[in-house]
Amino acid sequence: MTAADRRPRLLLAGGAGGLVGRALLPALREGWAIRSVHPHPAPSEAAAGVEWIPRAITGTTDWAPLLEGVDAVVNVAWYREPGPLARFADLADGLVGLVDAARRAGVRRFVQISVPPAPESLETTLPYLTEKRRVDDAVRTSGIRSVILRPSMLYGPRDRLLTVMFRLIRRYGICSMFGDGRYHLSPLAATDLARIVAAALADGPSRTVEFGGPQRWPYRALTDRLFQAAGRTPRYVALGNSSSLALAAALERFGSTLLYRYEVEWLLSDRLGLPPYPDPLDPPLAPVERFLAELAANRTGRPAVG
Repeated sequence: MTAADRRPRLLLAGGAGGLVGRALLPALREGWAIRSVHPHPAPSEAAAGVEWIPRAITGTTDWAPLLEGVDAVVNVAWYREPGPLARFADLADGLVGLVDAARRAGVRRFVQISVPPAPESLETTLPYLTEKRRVDDAVRTSGIRSVILRPSMLYGPRDRLLTVMFRLIRRYGICSMFGDGRYHLSPLAATDLARIVAAALADGPSRTVEFGGPQRWPYRALTDRLFQAAGRTPRYVALGNSSSLALAAALERFGSTLLYRYEVEWLLSDRLGLPPYPDPLDPPLAPVERFLAELAANRTGRPAVG
């Protein structure tokens, strides 16, 4: 029997192609034999020796063969872009089926990557959230020892927020300021979330954890730091709350994936400045300044400082 054969087996639902999945592989591949379920191949998985199952979660009803010999499940699957109820309901149906099949298969641990609380208007009307909560509830009530992780804003290489904002500020020297900029964010490195997932896979009680990174930033202070990293003097186009929402809605209608209306509403609600992850980690949670220094170093070609 090889060392790989002796490792416990993990089913990764949603694959390692996205920001979270890319960070998860280095954190899990030494301790787990990973079976990954998603429709399209990910080069990072092939390089890591991951067993890829080319199947969409939507429409999958027979999970039993995929769960054979599986000790734990980690779900990273969800859509970021908004859409009709049917689109999210179909994905949620597949995931709820996975949870039930995992219970029947005797899976000992389920880690669900979710999202933090949003304004009530979004929680009750936005399919992105109503169906996400249905999956959360299925995990929570399944009887499997489970951890539901609800992190705040994530960042990392090729992310769709800080990296994109940095590039736009660097190119144009200006940034939109939604509302008064005094609401908060607690940016969390995707690599730190991966370490938290690895810890959550260890034995322990079921729980739901809402958390962010090590520092709670006023949004304006964070964007000022982005300007600094880009070598630019801060310049803003001030938008009121309603104008901010209207701009995001217009971008959405024209097919932009930069920013969605629900994300702006969530941001303005000041619900994303969550406290740091409560359990100690070694090393501690990474400060966002380190990532901004790396972005600046990539721009200048000089080593990052700090």
